[in-house]
Amino acid sequence: MEIMKRDMDLCRTILFEVEKFPFRTDWINLKIDGYSKDEIAYHVMILNQAGLIDARNLDTLTDWRPINLTWEGHEFLDAARDNKRWEKAKSAMSQLGGFVFDVGKQLLVQYLRQELNLT
Repeated sequence: MEIMKRDMDLCRTILFEVEKFPFRTDWINLKIDGYSKDEIAYHVMILNQAGLIDARNLDTLTDWRPINLTWEGHEFLDAARDNKRWEKAKSAMSQLGGFVFDVGKQLLVQYLRQELNLT
């Protein structure tokens, strides 16, 4: 098994894909260009751990499948939806060496507030 690193762009893409299926009671079979089945399954697992999606482990450790977004998943995706805001947050976080989820989400919300003139 290969070493997996968290890819926030893949996380965001998975959230966008899951959002397309709002009333699922079973899992979604995701295929995302440029990513292996194992990479997708790993990111589905960690998104589930973070409380952003509901997901199931179907048989093996590497067969995680999403079912739907959670409230927190919708909140994060709405903050991260705008590409310019997303890139700005990623750029700010990369200066510190990585994307710390809670800080990244706070940045996204801060940028959104600025765009709405709420600060």
